[in-house]
Amino acid sequence: MFVINCKNYEEISGDKIIKFVKTAEKVSKKYKVKIVISPPQHLIGLVSNSSIPILAQHVDDSKVGSTTGFVIPELLKKSKVAGSLINHSEHRISSNEIKKLILKLSDLKMMSILCVKDVAEVRKYLKMNPDYIAIEPPELIGSGKAVSTEKPELIAKAASIVNGSKNKTKLLCGAGIVSGEDVAKAAELGSEGILVASGIIKAKNWNKTISEFSKALV
Repeated sequence: MFVINCKNYEEISGDKIIKFVKTAEKVSKKYKVKIVISPPQHLIGLVSNSSIPILAQHVDDSKVGSTTGFVIPELLKKSKVAGSLINHSEHRISSNEIKKLILKLSDLKMMSILCVKDVAEVRKYLKMNPDYIAIEPPELIGSGKAVSTEKPELIAKAASIVNGSKNKTKLLCGAGIVSGEDVAKAAELGSEGILVASGIIKAKNWNKTISEFSKALV
């Protein structure tokens, strides 16, 4: 699986997110690779009818109704959003919140991608049974230095732990991934997919870069 976190980059602001998602749709269909996109929260409604899954970048453990400024999973589902990232390194939350959100998304049959920073957190959160655990060393995020080349042992160890469990969780990895070669190396080390952001969003040619990454996952 190929997850693209758009963060709040200027490159996909306003209507540009529509062009970006349409590009990803075409590549996904061409290479038969599951591409999932996580737009900025305020742009989700522009692309939620996409043929590829759309994720929130964050959700809150709050209720439908008299709540202001919170992102409510139940309402996201009504807007055809497939799930959410949880605990990204740029939006860390407590263990208690993580547990509640994984359970809530599971109850709603929505996808949960839990971001962790190291192997210790893989072990800690694996028992909560998220759909995916994405391991991303914070120091490599946005660095252009790929986790698959800088810290290959991290991916291999995380893959061993996840694959050795009896639950449904699958491993993703991210941080500094900027080429198809980086993607292929991650898959070789045991990751079942990638989570990327600036390596795609800031690319001069979205179609070319998304295609390069997708071909490496085929």
